[in-house]
Amino acid sequence: MSGIGVFICHCGTNIAGSVDVEELTEYASDLNGVTYATNYKYMCSDPGQELIKDSIEEHDLDGVVVAACSPRMHEPTFQAVLEDAGLNPYRFQMANIREHCAWVHSEDMEKATEKAKHLVEMSVEKARLSEDLEKTEIEVTSDALVIGGGIAGIQAALDLADQGKKVYLVEREPSLGGKMAQLDKTFPTLDCSSCILTPKMTDVARNPNIELLTYSEVEDVDGSVGNFDVKVKKKATYVDWDKCTACGECSDVCRMEGQIVDEFNEELDERSAIYTPFPQAVPAAYTIDPENCLYVQTGQCGDYPPCKEVCDLDAIDHEDEDELVELNVGSIIVATGYDLMDPEKMYEYGYGKSKNIITNLELERIIDASGPTEGEIHRLSDGEAVESVTFILCVGSRDEELQSYCCRIGCMGALKHVHLLRDHLDEDVDINICYTDIRSFGKGYEEFYRRTRGLDVNFVRGRPSEVNVREEKVELNVFDTTMDKLLQMKSDLVILVPALLPSEGTEELSRQLRITRSEDGFLQEAHPKLRPMDTFT
Repeated sequence: MSGIGVFICHCGTNIAGSVDVEELTEYASDLNGVTYATNYKYMCSDPGQELIKDSIEEHDLDGVVVAACSPRMHEPTFQAVLEDAGLNPYRFQMANIREHCAWVHSEDMEKATEKAKHLVEMSVEKARLSEDLEKTEIEVTSDALVIGGGIAGIQAALDLADQGKKVYLVEREPSLGGKMAQLDKTFPTLDCSSCILTPKMTDVARNPNIELLTYSEVEDVDGSVGNFDVKVKKKATYVDWDKCTACGECSDVCRMEGQIVDEFNEELDERSAIYTPFPQAVPAAYTIDPENCLYVQTGQCGDYPPCKEVCDLDAIDHEDEDELVELNVGSIIVATGYDLMDPEKMYEYGYGKSKNIITNLELERIIDASGPTEGEIHRLSDGEAVESVTFILCVGSRDEELQSYCCRIGCMGALKHVHLLRDHLDEDVDINICYTDIRSFGKGYEEFYRRTRGLDVNFVRGRPSEVNVREEKVELNVFDTTMDKLLQMKSDLVILVPALLPSEGTEELSRQLRITRSEDGFLQEAHPKLRPMDTFT
């Protein structure tokens, strides 16, 4: 006589340590419609799967319940077992007695076991009432959408395009490049960042399989895997990019020249209302910032807009409007990057109180030869020579009140900056690194750390309790836990290494794509080890 088979997994001690699996097995065997019940240490293992398959054939089962972990983990695994045994895979039900029971009731086995009984009973009823379903085939498209035009999005788009796929690359800024475009060098090889990035940006622009949608944002996503309908808003640039040659004359005559902070240079410099983010920008064209353009805001800019007057190609169009583009794609890659935490949240470090207290990304722009100081490093408050530099790592990272996680790049970034500072500054300049732990986990990272230690750097294990500005100097009090001693230091430049946050708009994008976010706000992967690049959507 056919019936339901119940298979209870120990999951090592994950379940068996909190749920009485023998009692649960005995209970399941008496449920309505159940003709066989057993338990095994690891049901997802090969022997466990063979046990289920053999039992289906031996006991003529027409339905299966596995009481184990989340169906998100192994539902496809067990459905495949049913298919191998000649049973319709939709006759399978999974009772989640690990995440929903054992893990949350680990201190009370009796109550955990009672809850597990209810979960199994519900799954048995579902299995008993289940009907055969048949798989159907639907048309899908191989076109892909990549959201984010930083180095990750660029490489993903190129990889797909090289396989012959049509790719739409959406970037919210006027140019590709992302954070990497702001960097001078990369660790641990100290390769030129632009030398890696710029050719790839050009490759994207020239690739016939890639349609570039910069200065654009995803507005809406509908559909499912294989057939996503996506609406993308192309923001008005007020410049005809097909005509613009990026000569720069419009920017030179702009009435707002030198009055708008330059975001690319981390607000250490100024730009015009019509601008290109950086010299190697792709597309190589100018964009009008509508929030700061006098003509866009008020309808007039003197007697006649000077930018339009000097443009012989008639590329300026102040009547330009946003455009909605509709796409149909089969897959979506999200590569939206990160933002730095505002260091002012850690008021004890004095960010904003002195020009000589800056972030690591601001230092990147200062060191870069194309940056606001053309690679010259000096005290920002008065332009005097730098005699001492102090890095403060984990500003907001590994902090239970702010961001509890490690940013994973802060330590190595600081070590890279030590190398660059040694190249730019006199050899007698003091360099201090105040750290919690130096985490050098990647390939070549530990060797890079050892090389840096040989550059006459003072490593202080501890965070400053406070930072005080005294005239042009910055004073720090740090308790070194290695030396068990309170240190008092004075520096000309203090470099803060802030926590990394999900980029602006990640929350809204996660809702549009129906992707779960993790506790730290970043997009949640399907499985940290087995499917680290996938989502459940």
